[in-house]
Amino acid sequence: MSSAEDLQFTILPHPNPTSPEKRAELMANPAFGRIATDHMVLIRYKEGEGWHDAQVLPRGPLTLDPSAAVLHYAQEIFEGMKAFRTADNGIAIFRPDANARRFRSSADRMAMPLIPENLFIRAVDELVKADQDWVPSGENASLYIRPFMFANDAFLGVKPASEYMFLVIAAPVGAYFSAGAVTVWVSETYTRAAPGGTGAAKCGGNYAGSLLAQAEAKDHECDQVVFLDAVHHRFIEEMGGMNIFFVFNDGSISTPALTGTILPGITRDSILTIAREKGLTVREEPYAIDQLLEDAQSGRLVETFACGTAAAISPIGVVRTKNGEVKIGNRDGAGPVTESLREVLLGTQRGRVADTHGWEHRVL
Repeated sequence: MSSAEDLQFTILPHPNPTSPEKRAELMANPAFGRIATDHMVLIRYKEGEGWHDAQVLPRGPLTLDPSAAVLHYAQEIFEGMKAFRTADNGIAIFRPDANARRFRSSADRMAMPLIPENLFIRAVDELVKADQDWVPSGENASLYIRPFMFANDAFLGVKPASEYMFLVIAAPVGAYFSAGAVTVWVSETYTRAAPGGTGAAKCGGNYAGSLLAQAEAKDHECDQVVFLDAVHHRFIEEMGGMNIFFVFNDGSISTPALTGTILPGITRDSILTIAREKGLTVREEPYAIDQLLEDAQSGRLVETFACGTAAAISPIGVVRTKNGEVKIGNRDGAGPVTESLREVLLGTQRGRVADTHGWEHRVL
Protein backbone atom coordinates (compact mmCIF):
# COMPACT_ATOMS: atom_id res chain seq x y z
CA MET A 1 0.00 0.00 0.00
CA SER A 2 1.59 3.29 -1.12
CA SER A 3 1.79 6.23 1.23
CA ALA A 4 -0.95 8.83 0.94
CA GLU A 5 1.79 11.46 1.20
CA ASP A 6 3.07 10.30 -2.22
CA LEU A 7 -0.27 10.56 -4.02
CA GLN A 8 -0.12 12.44 -7.31
CA PHE A 9 -3.18 14.28 -8.60
CA THR A 10 -4.50 13.45 -12.03
CA ILE A 11 -5.77 16.62 -13.73
CA LEU A 12 -8.77 16.02 -15.99
CA PRO A 13 -9.43 18.94 -18.37
CA HIS A 14 -12.82 20.64 -18.29
CA PRO A 15 -14.60 20.19 -21.66
CA ASN A 16 -16.64 23.38 -21.33
CA PRO A 17 -15.29 25.82 -18.71
CA THR A 18 -17.28 28.91 -17.78
CA SER A 19 -16.48 31.83 -20.06
CA PRO A 20 -14.86 34.93 -18.52
CA GLU A 21 -17.99 36.95 -19.35
CA LYS A 22 -20.36 34.48 -17.70
CA ARG A 23 -18.06 34.10 -14.71
CA ALA A 24 -17.97 37.88 -14.19
CA GLU A 25 -21.76 37.98 -14.36
CA LEU A 26 -22.11 35.19 -11.79
CA MET A 27 -19.57 36.75 -9.44
CA ALA A 28 -21.06 40.25 -9.55
CA ASN A 29 -23.35 39.59 -6.58
CA PRO A 30 -23.10 35.95 -5.51
CA ALA A 31 -25.63 34.53 -3.07
CA PHE A 32 -23.79 32.54 -0.41
CA GLY A 33 -23.08 29.01 -1.61
CA ARG A 34 -25.25 29.16 -4.72
CA ILE A 35 -22.60 29.49 -7.43
CA ALA A 36 -20.30 26.59 -8.25
CA THR A 37 -16.79 26.86 -9.65
CA ASP A 38 -15.75 24.67 -12.58
CA HIS A 39 -13.80 21.96 -10.78
CA MET A 40 -13.74 19.66 -7.78
CA VAL A 41 -11.21 17.37 -6.14
CA LEU A 42 -11.93 13.70 -5.46
CA ILE A 43 -9.84 11.19 -3.51
CA ARG A 44 -11.04 7.68 -2.69
CA TYR A 45 -10.37 5.49 0.33
CA LYS A 46 -10.76 1.73 0.62
CA GLU A 47 -9.93 -0.42 3.59
CA GLY A 48 -6.76 -2.36 2.83
CA GLU A 49 -5.80 0.03 0.03
CA GLY A 50 -5.84 3.40 1.80
CA TRP A 51 -6.15 6.74 0.06
CA HIS A 52 -5.88 6.52 -3.73
CA ASP A 53 -7.14 7.85 -7.08
CA ALA A 54 -6.61 11.58 -6.41
CA GLN A 55 -8.15 13.69 -9.16
CA VAL A 56 -8.91 17.28 -10.09
CA LEU A 57 -11.89 16.98 -12.41
CA PRO A 58 -14.84 18.95 -13.80
CA ARG A 59 -17.47 19.48 -11.13
CA GLY A 60 -20.43 17.20 -11.69
CA PRO A 61 -22.90 14.78 -10.11
CA LEU A 62 -21.81 11.77 -8.08
CA THR A 63 -23.14 8.24 -8.51
CA LEU A 64 -24.03 6.36 -5.32
CA ASP A 65 -25.58 2.99 -4.63
CA PRO A 66 -28.94 3.36 -2.81
CA SER A 67 -27.46 1.47 0.13
CA ALA A 68 -24.45 3.80 0.46
CA ALA A 69 -23.71 3.99 4.16
CA VAL A 70 -23.89 7.80 4.34
CA LEU A 71 -27.55 7.73 3.29
CA HIS A 72 -28.50 5.45 6.18
CA TYR A 73 -26.01 5.96 8.99
CA ALA A 74 -24.79 9.52 8.36
CA GLN A 75 -21.03 8.94 8.36
CA GLU A 76 -20.20 12.38 6.99
CA ILE A 77 -17.99 15.30 7.99
CA PHE A 78 -17.00 18.60 6.40
CA GLU A 79 -14.95 21.74 6.77
CA GLY A 80 -15.24 25.35 5.65
CA MET A 81 -12.46 27.80 4.80
CA LYS A 82 -11.85 30.75 2.53
CA ALA A 83 -9.34 31.82 -0.09
CA PHE A 84 -8.75 35.57 -0.42
CA ARG A 85 -7.26 37.97 -2.91
CA THR A 86 -4.39 39.59 -1.07
CA ALA A 87 -3.18 43.17 -1.24
CA ASP A 88 -0.58 42.17 -3.87
CA ASN A 89 -3.24 40.32 -5.93
CA GLY A 90 -2.02 36.91 -4.81
CA ILE A 91 -4.25 34.20 -3.35
CA ALA A 92 -4.02 32.96 0.23
CA ILE A 93 -6.04 30.59 2.38
CA PHE A 94 -6.54 31.36 6.06
CA ARG A 95 -5.22 28.66 8.43
CA PRO A 96 -5.91 25.51 6.36
CA ASP A 97 -3.62 23.54 8.69
CA ALA A 98 -6.11 24.18 11.50
CA ASN A 99 -8.95 22.97 9.28
CA ALA A 100 -6.94 19.86 8.43
CA ARG A 101 -6.42 19.08 12.13
CA ARG A 102 -10.09 19.61 12.97
CA PHE A 103 -11.12 17.45 10.01
CA ARG A 104 -9.04 14.60 11.39
CA SER A 105 -10.57 15.09 14.83
CA SER A 106 -14.07 14.96 13.33
CA ALA A 107 -13.17 11.83 11.37
CA ASP A 108 -11.86 10.16 14.50
CA ARG A 109 -15.13 10.91 16.36
CA MET A 110 -17.22 9.55 13.50
CA ALA A 111 -15.16 6.34 13.10
CA MET A 112 -13.86 7.40 9.68
CA PRO A 113 -10.36 7.11 8.20
CA LEU A 114 -7.93 9.94 8.93
CA ILE A 115 -6.71 11.81 5.89
CA PRO A 116 -3.14 13.11 6.32
CA GLU A 117 -3.02 16.85 6.99
CA ASN A 118 -0.58 17.39 4.14
CA LEU A 119 -2.85 15.58 1.66
CA PHE A 120 -5.86 17.59 2.86
CA ILE A 121 -4.01 20.88 2.26
CA ARG A 122 -2.65 19.73 -1.09
CA ALA A 123 -6.18 18.84 -2.23
CA VAL A 124 -7.44 22.31 -1.28
CA ASP A 125 -4.48 23.95 -3.03
CA GLU A 126 -5.10 21.95 -6.21
CA LEU A 127 -8.71 23.13 -6.39
CA VAL A 128 -7.80 26.78 -5.76
CA LYS A 129 -5.14 26.63 -8.48
CA ALA A 130 -7.59 25.07 -10.93
CA ASP A 131 -10.28 27.67 -10.15
CA GLN A 132 -8.07 30.68 -9.37
CA ASP A 133 -10.09 32.92 -11.69
CA TRP A 134 -13.09 32.36 -9.41
CA VAL A 135 -11.42 34.04 -6.41
CA PRO A 136 -13.11 37.46 -6.16
CA SER A 137 -11.41 40.66 -5.09
CA GLY A 138 -14.18 42.66 -3.37
CA GLU A 139 -13.83 43.74 0.26
CA ASN A 140 -16.47 41.28 1.52
CA ALA A 141 -15.87 38.69 -1.19
CA SER A 142 -13.89 35.44 -1.07
CA LEU A 143 -13.82 31.90 -2.39
CA TYR A 144 -15.56 29.63 0.09
CA ILE A 145 -13.98 26.16 0.11
CA ARG A 146 -15.84 23.06 1.28
CA PRO A 147 -13.81 19.87 1.88
CA PHE A 148 -16.00 16.92 2.92
CA MET A 149 -15.90 13.16 3.32
CA PHE A 150 -18.62 10.53 3.42
CA ALA A 151 -19.05 6.77 3.52
CA ASN A 152 -19.99 5.37 0.12
CA ASP A 153 -19.69 1.69 1.05
CA ALA A 154 -22.77 -0.13 -0.29
CA PHE A 155 -24.21 -2.16 2.57
CA LEU A 156 -26.99 -2.16 5.15
CA GLY A 157 -25.58 -2.73 8.62
CA VAL A 158 -24.59 -0.52 11.53
CA LYS A 159 -20.79 -0.51 11.51
CA PRO A 160 -18.04 1.78 10.21
CA ALA A 161 -17.89 1.69 6.43
CA SER A 162 -14.89 0.39 4.52
CA GLU A 163 -15.05 2.83 1.58
CA TYR A 164 -15.11 6.63 1.58
CA MET A 165 -14.94 9.58 -0.78
CA PHE A 166 -13.15 12.82 0.08
CA LEU A 167 -14.05 15.83 -2.06
CA VAL A 168 -13.35 19.54 -2.22
CA ILE A 169 -15.72 22.00 -3.91
CA ALA A 170 -15.82 25.79 -3.89
CA ALA A 171 -18.08 28.78 -4.42
CA PRO A 172 -17.41 32.53 -4.75
CA VAL A 173 -19.28 34.33 -1.97
CA GLY A 174 -20.07 37.77 -0.63
CA ALA A 175 -21.07 38.74 2.91
CA TYR A 176 -22.93 36.06 4.89
CA PHE A 177 -25.16 38.57 6.72
CA SER A 178 -26.40 41.91 5.42
CA ALA A 179 -24.89 45.03 6.93
CA GLY A 180 -25.70 45.94 10.50
CA ALA A 181 -26.24 43.98 13.70
CA VAL A 182 -28.28 40.77 13.70
CA THR A 183 -31.09 39.70 15.98
CA VAL A 184 -30.84 36.27 17.63
CA TRP A 185 -33.42 33.99 19.22
CA VAL A 186 -32.58 31.99 22.36
CA SER A 187 -34.10 28.54 21.93
CA GLU A 188 -35.42 26.97 25.11
CA THR A 189 -37.05 24.14 23.15
CA TYR A 190 -34.09 22.55 21.36
CA THR A 191 -30.48 21.78 22.24
CA ARG A 192 -27.62 21.46 19.78
CA ALA A 193 -25.42 18.89 21.53
CA ALA A 194 -25.04 16.96 24.77
CA PRO A 195 -21.98 15.77 26.72
CA GLY A 196 -20.52 12.70 25.08
CA GLY A 197 -22.19 13.50 21.76
CA THR A 198 -20.83 14.90 18.52
CA GLY A 199 -20.93 18.62 19.35
CA ALA A 200 -17.20 19.10 18.82
CA ALA A 201 -17.23 17.28 15.46
CA LYS A 202 -18.13 19.13 12.27
CA CYS A 203 -20.65 16.59 11.03
CA GLY A 204 -23.83 17.13 9.07
CA GLY A 205 -26.08 15.69 11.77
CA ASN A 206 -25.29 18.60 14.10
CA TYR A 207 -26.56 21.03 11.48
CA ALA A 208 -29.60 18.95 10.53
CA GLY A 209 -30.59 18.97 14.18
CA SER A 210 -30.33 22.77 14.30
CA LEU A 211 -32.66 23.47 11.38
CA LEU A 212 -35.93 23.29 13.32
CA ALA A 213 -34.47 25.63 15.92
CA GLN A 214 -33.41 27.99 13.13
CA ALA A 215 -36.96 27.88 11.76
CA GLU A 216 -38.17 28.74 15.26
CA ALA A 217 -35.86 31.76 15.20
CA LYS A 218 -37.25 32.85 11.83
CA ASP A 219 -40.79 32.56 13.21
CA HIS A 220 -39.73 35.12 15.83
CA GLU A 221 -38.21 37.39 13.16
CA CYS A 222 -34.64 36.60 14.15
CA ASP A 223 -31.59 36.04 11.95
CA GLN A 224 -30.06 33.20 13.96
CA VAL A 225 -30.64 30.87 16.90
CA VAL A 226 -28.65 30.63 20.13
CA PHE A 227 -28.48 27.27 21.90
CA LEU A 228 -28.29 26.67 25.64
CA ASP A 229 -26.56 23.71 27.29
CA ALA A 230 -28.34 20.35 27.36
CA VAL A 231 -27.89 19.73 31.11
CA HIS A 232 -28.95 22.93 32.88
CA HIS A 233 -30.68 24.71 29.97
CA ARG A 234 -29.13 27.95 31.21
CA PHE A 235 -25.65 28.37 29.83
CA ILE A 236 -25.06 29.80 26.35
CA GLU A 237 -23.14 27.43 24.08
CA GLU A 238 -23.12 28.54 20.46
CA MET A 239 -25.31 29.64 17.58
CA GLY A 240 -26.68 27.57 14.70
CA GLY A 241 -23.35 27.56 12.92
CA MET A 242 -21.15 30.06 14.77
CA ASN A 243 -19.39 30.70 18.05
CA ILE A 244 -20.36 33.67 20.20
CA PHE A 245 -18.44 36.33 22.16
CA PHE A 246 -19.38 38.89 24.81
CA VAL A 247 -17.69 42.26 25.51
CA PHE A 248 -18.09 43.95 28.90
CA ASN A 249 -17.84 47.57 30.03
CA ASP A 250 -14.47 46.93 31.69
CA GLY A 251 -13.02 46.06 28.26
CA SER A 252 -12.81 42.32 28.92
CA ILE A 253 -14.29 39.68 26.63
CA SER A 254 -15.55 36.15 27.19
CA THR A 255 -16.73 33.17 25.20
CA PRO A 256 -18.10 29.77 26.26
CA ALA A 257 -15.36 27.26 27.06
CA LEU A 258 -14.80 24.23 24.85
CA THR A 259 -16.30 21.34 26.81
CA GLY A 260 -16.91 18.83 24.01
CA THR A 261 -20.35 20.17 23.13
CA ILE A 262 -19.11 23.25 21.24
CA LEU A 263 -17.38 23.29 17.86
CA PRO A 264 -13.76 24.49 18.30
CA GLY A 265 -14.02 27.30 15.77
CA ILE A 266 -10.88 28.39 13.95
CA THR A 267 -12.17 31.97 13.76
CA ARG A 268 -12.91 31.71 17.50
CA ASP A 269 -9.33 30.64 18.20
CA SER A 270 -7.97 33.43 16.00
CA ILE A 271 -10.04 36.05 17.81
CA LEU A 272 -8.84 34.84 21.21
CA THR A 273 -5.24 35.19 20.02
CA ILE A 274 -5.82 38.66 18.55
CA ALA A 275 -7.65 39.86 21.67
CA ARG A 276 -4.87 38.71 23.98
CA GLU A 277 -2.28 40.44 21.80
CA LYS A 278 -4.32 43.63 22.11
CA GLY A 279 -3.98 43.36 25.86
CA LEU A 280 -7.62 42.52 26.49
CA THR A 281 -8.61 40.35 29.42
CA VAL A 282 -9.99 37.16 27.89
CA ARG A 283 -12.08 34.53 29.66
CA GLU A 284 -13.37 31.18 28.44
CA GLU A 285 -16.16 30.40 30.88
CA PRO A 286 -19.86 29.58 31.26
CA TYR A 287 -22.27 32.49 30.79
CA ALA A 288 -25.92 32.02 31.72
CA ILE A 289 -28.73 33.51 29.65
CA ASP A 290 -30.34 35.10 32.72
CA GLN A 291 -26.99 36.76 33.50
CA LEU A 292 -26.76 38.04 29.91
CA LEU A 293 -30.21 39.61 30.14
CA GLU A 294 -29.31 41.25 33.45
CA ASP A 295 -25.94 42.48 32.17
CA ALA A 296 -27.47 43.90 28.97
CA GLN A 297 -30.05 45.84 30.98
CA SER A 298 -27.51 47.15 33.49
CA GLY A 299 -25.01 48.16 30.82
CA ARG A 300 -22.30 45.75 31.93
CA LEU A 301 -22.61 43.85 28.63
CA VAL A 302 -21.82 46.37 25.90
CA GLU A 303 -21.12 44.26 22.78
CA THR A 304 -21.92 40.78 21.53
CA PHE A 305 -20.79 39.18 18.28
CA ALA A 306 -20.93 35.93 16.37
CA CYS A 307 -17.95 34.51 14.56
CA GLY A 308 -17.22 31.78 12.05
CA THR A 309 -15.65 31.16 8.66
CA ALA A 310 -18.76 32.18 6.73
CA ALA A 311 -19.71 35.23 8.80
CA ALA A 312 -16.20 36.28 9.95
CA ILE A 313 -17.29 38.62 12.78
CA SER A 314 -20.90 39.78 12.89
CA PRO A 315 -22.30 42.05 15.61
CA ILE A 316 -25.41 40.99 17.53
CA GLY A 317 -27.73 43.87 18.30
CA VAL A 318 -30.75 42.19 19.91
CA VAL A 319 -31.14 39.02 21.96
CA ARG A 320 -34.76 37.83 21.96
CA THR A 321 -36.33 35.24 24.28
CA LYS A 322 -39.86 33.98 24.91
CA ASN A 323 -40.06 36.48 27.79
CA GLY A 324 -38.92 39.54 25.86
CA GLU A 325 -35.74 40.99 24.40
CA VAL A 326 -32.75 43.15 25.22
CA LYS A 327 -30.72 45.44 23.01
CA ILE A 328 -26.96 45.13 23.34
CA GLY A 329 -25.11 48.40 23.77
CA ASN A 330 -27.89 50.52 22.19
CA ARG A 331 -26.31 50.42 18.74
CA ASP A 332 -27.21 49.01 15.33
CA GLY A 333 -23.70 48.08 14.20
CA ALA A 334 -20.40 46.82 15.56
CA GLY A 335 -19.02 48.27 18.75
CA PRO A 336 -15.42 49.52 19.03
CA VAL A 337 -13.97 46.26 20.41
CA THR A 338 -15.82 44.12 17.86
CA GLU A 339 -14.70 46.41 15.04
CA SER A 340 -11.06 46.44 16.17
CA LEU A 341 -10.95 42.63 16.29
CA ARG A 342 -12.66 42.40 12.92
CA GLU A 343 -10.19 44.84 11.36
CA VAL A 344 -7.19 42.75 12.41
CA LEU A 345 -8.82 39.44 11.42
CA LEU A 346 -9.85 40.59 7.95
CA GLY A 347 -6.61 42.49 7.48
CA THR A 348 -4.59 39.37 8.21
CA GLN A 349 -6.73 37.28 5.87
CA ARG A 350 -6.17 39.74 3.01
CA GLY A 351 -2.50 40.47 3.64
CA ARG A 352 -3.02 44.04 4.86
CA VAL A 353 -1.87 43.25 8.40
CA ALA A 354 1.45 41.59 9.15
CA ASP A 355 0.98 37.85 9.70
CA THR A 356 2.96 37.05 12.84
CA HIS A 357 1.44 33.60 13.35
CA GLY A 358 1.89 31.88 10.00
CA TRP A 359 -1.87 31.94 9.42
CA GLU A 360 -1.62 32.97 5.77
CA HIS A 361 -1.13 29.99 3.47
CA ARG A 362 -0.06 31.24 0.07
CA VAL A 363 -1.38 29.33 -2.92
CA LEU A 364 -0.41 31.80 -5.68
